[in-house]
Amino acid sequence: QARLVESGGGLVQAGGSLSLSCAGSGRTFSRYSMGWFRQAPGKEREFVAAINWSGGSTDYTDSVKGRFSISRDNPKNAVYLQMNSLKPEDTAVYYCAASSRAGGSLHLRAWYEYWGQGTQVTVSS
Repeated sequence: QARLVESGGGLVQAGGSLSLSCAGSGRTFSRYSMGWFRQAPGKEREFVAAINWSGGSTDYTDSVKGRFSISRDNPKNAVYLQMNSLKPEDTAVYYCAASSRAGGSLHLRAWYEYWGQGTQVTVSS
């Protein structure tokens, strides 16, 4: 059974950095586009970043541009999210997701077939 498992979350002070990892198993995700989403308490799950299957194309929500970087390692069946200059408003549960669809709707939750269980990121002020 295909699974995505996130790791690397934790507590960090504002201005600090965290690196999230998402490991795939049960299926090769090398031909999937991958995304990161986050959900803060009382809010909708929102798009953070996405990367196409080759790693040649990335996209970010405006609030993280210049601070976050998404990357992938297809031989390792993994995707990463490097988060720098963290702010308290980045506090959320972060989820990785995989999509086999082509096209440009990677910011939409419905575009993804597989989801991880999430990892908590807490940024203190």
